[in-house]
Amino acid sequence: MGSPHWKRLCLLLLAGLTSSLLLYGHYYATVESPTGRRIIASLLQPEPLVLASPGTSHQVSSRRWTPEGGSESKSFKPPAELEEPKPSRKQPSTCLRSVMARAKADPKFGEVFRFDTPVLMWDQHFTPETWERLKTRHVPYGWQGLSHTAVGSTLRLLNASANRHLFDRDTFPRGCVRCAVVGNGGILNGSRQGKAIDAHDLVFRINGAVIKGFEEDVGTKISFYGFTVNTMKNSLIAYEEYGFTQVPQGKDLRYIFIPSDIRDYVMLRSAIQGSPVLEGSDKGDKPQKYFGPEASAEKFKLLHPDFLQYLTARFLRSELLKTQYGSLYMPSTGALMLLTALHTCDQVSAYGFITANYKQFSDHYYEVEKKPLVFYANHDMMLEAALWRSLHRAGIITLYQR
Repeated sequence: MGSPHWKRLCLLLLAGLTSSLLLYGHYYATVESPTGRRIIASLLQPEPLVLASPGTSHQVSSRRWTPEGGSESKSFKPPAELEEPKPSRKQPSTCLRSVMARAKADPKFGEVFRFDTPVLMWDQHFTPETWERLKTRHVPYGWQGLSHTAVGSTLRLLNASANRHLFDRDTFPRGCVRCAVVGNGGILNGSRQGKAIDAHDLVFRINGAVIKGFEEDVGTKISFYGFTVNTMKNSLIAYEEYGFTQVPQGKDLRYIFIPSDIRDYVMLRSAIQGSPVLEGSDKGDKPQKYFGPEASAEKFKLLHPDFLQYLTARFLRSELLKTQYGSLYMPSTGALMLLTALHTCDQVSAYGFITANYKQFSDHYYEVEKKPLVFYANHDMMLEAALWRSLHRAGIITLYQR
């Protein structure tokens, strides 16, 4: 007979294996099986969303369509409500064939998109009413558990007109602002899409955006770099061997912070002030090494927690929310950047995103040896893929496929 320590070790290994099998079983049941695919399709059905008037509190219906056509009650994390702030005043577009025009004309997506939802958060949004409302939701959908001082001191620095809009339409006199959102999917390896990507007015890139050596496939232009502090730092570690040794920098480059944790607010504050991080897990870190020595407030954008909740509740309400990983779930960085572009640009092309034949390609375009796409419990990549295909079929985006 083995020793008690050996038995305990065997039991721990068995428990770990069982958990892994359960997670895989859940993944297969929800995204790979025929029924799962029908569930994914049903999630794209429009769901009621109530924007309450100031001083009122309305709860959004938690009813969702099931594959059989019935309905069921579910508790969504975070609560699916959008009360404040008031609809944003967006710069008018003169583009006749815009995302907005196509979405409103579509019988399905016309009920899903709400273009008056504020995309960015800036100083005037930090009111006592907004604090009281958002402190009840966990990040990234709110400020539950976050320091009032940390959040407030950061938002008060976002007081320039450039913090209110992703870009200035007056700088694009042609009317239609064309945007390319470039993911890091292996489908781009050998694609020769570099010139097509750079031909867009604005180019969004995310996380480990390796460019050197892949210019013919992914281009060189970069207008926005989107990230959370966590994904940015992890990318610098994980993809260093592939050439991602520094966050993109440039005079005209703008940074889009996704507020997934208190460290995003703290890092953003230090970046604007040009000082080392004074608190938290990044204490002592110098933002200048990421964003350059002359990074002013005008270079930074912060996605609004209400916008993140709206995107999750209306576009990417995953079945994972009903599992033990529900509190960890949020759309991927690529998904958030693509949906951000869809709510700000006139025409949007998506490159390097997951497609139906993703198994033919490596996880990332810069990998020398083919590696399978990794599915993590905090994202629902198959649900995102289904959304991109639906938007492409509706003519709302142009999804690069091979």
